[in-house]
Amino acid sequence: MKSSEEKLVLRLQDPQSRDSAFRELLELYQERLYWQCRNIVKNHEDADDVLQNTFLKIFRNIGKFKGDSQLFSWMYRIATNEAITFLNNRAKKQKISSEELQQQIIDNLENDVYFEGDEIQLKLQKAIATLPEKQQQVFNMKYFQELKYKEISDILGTSEGALKASYHHATKKIEEFLKNV
Repeated sequence: MKSSEEKLVLRLQDPQSRDSAFRELLELYQERLYWQCRNIVKNHEDADDVLQNTFLKIFRNIGKFKGDSQLFSWMYRIATNEAITFLNNRAKKQKISSEELQQQIIDNLENDVYFEGDEIQLKLQKAIATLPEKQQQVFNMKYFQELKYKEISDILGTSEGALKASYHHATKKIEEFLKNV
């Protein structure tokens, strides 16, 4: 018997039911994917842009989805890649390094009307911004989105052991950063 996710994929791949299935897909995953994008790009408007690009890419490529991973993992991977590409392109346009862009983004967070965090949340975001990209991704997925290591492994294509080590290193670096702020 097919799971509800498998049925949804079949409906998405069928031209007759594609539109209604895509509306259902949006309903199910839009908010979760938004927060995945937002955790990477930090800014609300940028996250919206990245999310739109993500769903366009999903819509265009759903026919190529083979079911080797969960649909959710596949979409998360697309959202993550779109967000990283977005940041890399912005850094290139501004002729600055990714690290400099990351600092700019964190500095701008304080003025972002959509940022609902308090001072502690802002310090945490600053600490996360100091981490290498992979550790940021792992920390955000585990801490904010409460994904299991297995899900993160499917999304990032990294072993669960390596992810646990990344998360551990990330939390240590964040603790150290917060102690010194």
